[in-house]
Amino acid sequence: MLLDTENSRTPPSRPLVPQVEYMLVAALIAVTAGLLFAIGFFSPAAAETSEGKPQHLAGYVRPNDMGTGALLFPSKEPGSFVEAPRLATDVVIDVNGPIMRTRVTQRFQNPSKGWVEGTYVFPLPENSAVDTLRMQIGDRFIEGQIKAREEARQVYEQAKAEGKKTALLEQQRPNIFTNQVANIGPGETIVVQIEYQSSVKQSGGEFSLRFPMVVAPRYNPDPIVQTVDLDPSSGFAVNDPVPNRDKITAPVLNPAENAKINPVTLTVNLNAGFPIGAVTSPFHETDIQPVDDMARRISLKSGSVPADKDFELGWTAIADKAPHAGLFRETVNGKTYLLGFVTPPTGDATATDAPAKREVLFVIDNSGSMAGPSIEQARDSLALAISKLRPEDRFNVIRFDDTMSLHFPSLVQATPDKREDAIAFVRSLTADGGTEMLPALEAALRTQGSVAPGALRQVVFLTDGAIGNEEQLFAEISKNRGDARVFTVGIGSAPNTHFMAKAAEIGRGTFTLIGSEDQVAARMGELFDKLENPAMTDIAVTFDGANAEDITPNPMPDLYRGEPVVLTAQLDGTSAAGKLQIVGKTGSQPWRIEMDVAKASEGKGIAKLWARRKIEDLEANAYAVNDAVALDKQIEAVALANHLVSRVTSLVAVDVTPSRPAGEPVASTRLPLNLPAGWDFEKVFGEQQQEVLPEDQRKAELQRTEQQATLVADRMAAAPTARAASLIADAGTQVNLPQTATLADRYILIGLMLLAFAVMAATTFSLWRWQLRGLIMEARNRVR
Repeated sequence: MLLDTENSRTPPSRPLVPQVEYMLVAALIAVTAGLLFAIGFFSPAAAETSEGKPQHLAGYVRPNDMGTGALLFPSKEPGSFVEAPRLATDVVIDVNGPIMRTRVTQRFQNPSKGWVEGTYVFPLPENSAVDTLRMQIGDRFIEGQIKAREEARQVYEQAKAEGKKTALLEQQRPNIFTNQVANIGPGETIVVQIEYQSSVKQSGGEFSLRFPMVVAPRYNPDPIVQTVDLDPSSGFAVNDPVPNRDKITAPVLNPAENAKINPVTLTVNLNAGFPIGAVTSPFHETDIQPVDDMARRISLKSGSVPADKDFELGWTAIADKAPHAGLFRETVNGKTYLLGFVTPPTGDATATDAPAKREVLFVIDNSGSMAGPSIEQARDSLALAISKLRPEDRFNVIRFDDTMSLHFPSLVQATPDKREDAIAFVRSLTADGGTEMLPALEAALRTQGSVAPGALRQVVFLTDGAIGNEEQLFAEISKNRGDARVFTVGIGSAPNTHFMAKAAEIGRGTFTLIGSEDQVAARMGELFDKLENPAMTDIAVTFDGANAEDITPNPMPDLYRGEPVVLTAQLDGTSAAGKLQIVGKTGSQPWRIEMDVAKASEGKGIAKLWARRKIEDLEANAYAVNDAVALDKQIEAVALANHLVSRVTSLVAVDVTPSRPAGEPVASTRLPLNLPAGWDFEKVFGEQQQEVLPEDQRKAELQRTEQQATLVADRMAAAPTARAASLIADAGTQVNLPQTATLADRYILIGLMLLAFAVMAATTFSLWRWQLRGLIMEARNRVR
């Protein structure tokens, strides 16, 4: 059969051009679409309504919408953010003799277009008796009511759901509080006032106050998973050393990437009650205005400062005018309350009281939170302390971060070569890692053998106290202290004074705060004086001719040189008769003092101070009480009777008029905090290596730490940085990363897939075309 070459030849290549162009155009369209998706052109952020405006949910924003700098919190809506409320704080402290009354005014401003709830984690002095909460709305003030903690929470949540403006003040630690304010309208400012009573600190002839301004980031040890026997079977039990870790943690801004926020203005009206000599403020520049010889008005020279370090003020009396005793009285509800102080004589030990040999265990924190000036202050302080040891003393040095090590295997004599060796070790320490304090404390209290006959064992702890498991550490000191005494040295611009003071109290020692290099020599000198001289022991307080129902603290703590006996008491009735008697012993020397109750000066707020100390006494006995419910009821009764915030009571204020329209959503945010001055963000939040867990244990960890994962997500969302992934590692679990301004990650992936498809289509077409040409050429050759 012959082929008709004219009619049967393969069509020439030119007619294939339209097909090729079609395929090339399709490939080009696919490539273009991929690129557009890759750059987010088709992102919902750019999608518009028929009116041509972006489709935004009420109250949500995107970064491109912002005309000014602002902190944005990722919301539950993908690609949408909530602008954080802004906060400004004004502080007024009125000092009258040994008593202080402080008013803290917090202004919550909502700059967003939606309704928000703001939560602010903030510090107060650990001995503050918080008794007042006011919420200002326009010209109206709404007084907060004291209620049991759960009841107050329920009142707040109901008011929040009903669209009413409401505020809730809760204690998370004696020195950490949270203030929640709900239903702040678009562009609105809500003013919340908090007031508390406290007392002036005295030591070595100096009077001082400290107002904390920022809650330092806390290191919270991971929950411990234990295998326990359950009725017929076995399972996991969780012992969380920080059960309310989500309550004491707030987002922290990286100072390298964000301007400092939360401005504070502060004024102190000082009426010392005696002729004032020097007035000093070591951490802030102040303007000091004389009022008279006993009074001064102190304010911040710059007007306002960012809340990133504690404010401290100290004052002394002019020569020979310093008071060594005082007694103040207040009558409330048919009862008399007393506040008294007396500084015992500082006589030296007698010849029969030879200086005791000492066994000193120095424990130094070199974790990441100590990076910067803090580790320098700690190294200098410890080196100075070691140099002061006598050859007959014995000592050791323990350092810790998320690991722990002893410099010497056991206590060694403080010979010159050993002291030099230890000082060189201390000078070589750098700050990094977590703050696993418990193993170091256990080593100091348990592993160094028994105390030598006639020796005095002292544990000196140098740390910023940036931990959340304080109760775990208090229990360790209480159970295993033995005959040792624990002294704490608080380091840095925002130390955890609650931990410092309580650990020293339980350990029958004292605490010292060092906030700058300039204070190292003077403050450590005071500490050496206390370490080297006998403590005043066997202190007892009685009343002659008066019926004292409660005296606090109970029992009276031991005192060190220069420290006063400070007490509060509740007397039955309003009679001012009777004598206050205080006795004690320094070494082998007894002493005694009497004060006439009738000569006590009138004072305000003493009943509140007594109630606060009564609650502290009850909390201190928690380790020895088996019935926790009964203990909580006792604390609740004292707190409710005296209108005080405590661990089991809270203040709540509610506006009766709903303000948020029904159906309008309310977005909840945590207000961010500054990193404490001098801290290194990289060291605190930097990436850490995590141990890889077996699969079954990891699954248990994932289920067990759901609450912790939520906390970590909050922290990541509130302070997004390049190190956000490290926070997931810190939690030991996986969480969903917060979405950014658009769904860019999804559309980049789609774009890359389209690009890959386009390349694959073009390659396939090219192969098909060349194969087809080969077949045509072969057919032509056969025909020829």
